[in-house]
Amino acid sequence: MTRNFKHNFIGGRRVDPLGPESIEVRSPYDGSLVGTAPLAAQADIDLAVDVARKAFDEGPWPRMPVAERIAVIRKFTDLYEARSTEFARLVTAEMGAPAWFAAAIQALIRDQGQAYLTAAEHYPWEVKREGFPKGTSIWIREPVGVVAAIIPWNAPHQVALAKLFPALLAGCTVILKLAPETAIDGQYLGELFSEAGLPDGVLSILVAHREVSEYLVTHPGVDKIGFTGSTAAGSRIASLAGAQLKRVSLELGGKSAALVLDDADIGETVEALRYRSFPNNGQVCVAQTRNSYRAGATMPSPRRWWTMLRV
Repeated sequence: MTRNFKHNFIGGRRVDPLGPESIEVRSPYDGSLVGTAPLAAQADIDLAVDVARKAFDEGPWPRMPVAERIAVIRKFTDLYEARSTEFARLVTAEMGAPAWFAAAIQALIRDQGQAYLTAAEHYPWEVKREGFPKGTSIWIREPVGVVAAIIPWNAPHQVALAKLFPALLAGCTVILKLAPETAIDGQYLGELFSEAGLPDGVLSILVAHREVSEYLVTHPGVDKIGFTGSTAAGSRIASLAGAQLKRVSLELGGKSAALVLDDADIGETVEALRYRSFPNNGQVCVAQTRNSYRAGATMPSPRRWWTMLRV
């Protein structure tokens, strides 16, 4: 089934795009059309930031008791769980994730959401401490403001929600920028958050290429950038944010190393490393692809031996 979106999701509503372009998402497996979505122009970014800014500066979300924000996110997790199989199939169609991997990610999303909810319930939002030289100090954790969350395509829902859950629980408003390769699956998150009770203005979801994405990063109405993706793109974002002294969090691609002890079963180790190096067709940021075993290698300590293989 082809899924076609003609409108942007801005502030909880579907609105006409302000740019002329759209994007087709085709399956890497057979080239079939998965769906279409608008490509954001700078004017769409301006609108989304204006809406998010107003919702943060004047709206109810940052001013709600934490317990009420938790209730909204918990409702979202229930709604999401009911459609998790559908979403897993959609992600597989979009970016070619093996069906077993996409299904496994859904279990991770469930646990991830519960972890953020538990953390929010026990987080020290307001703490009284002994002052110096006397008296009492009150430490209050407040939302940072408008957050631009920029995600990759390899595990789109998991990474999107890893940014949305903490930002929303803290009381921020968010603009989620989807990767063009997976421009369809993220569209469904907006309606689910609205159905869960997220107020108008708090969340916008857009698709954009590099130039417009950089415009979002440098927009003066954005207070914080959260990015997951390549090291090169992260370096660029850090430089742009740094020029404005803007807060930024980066989760960048890497080649993870495995430590292999000399008493390990090599057959089992190789099989485990094969699995951990190539899940999701090798398209994961934690792939253990810097590992090796050299037969007959002598190391100074029998329990502290490792070598590295570049795959």
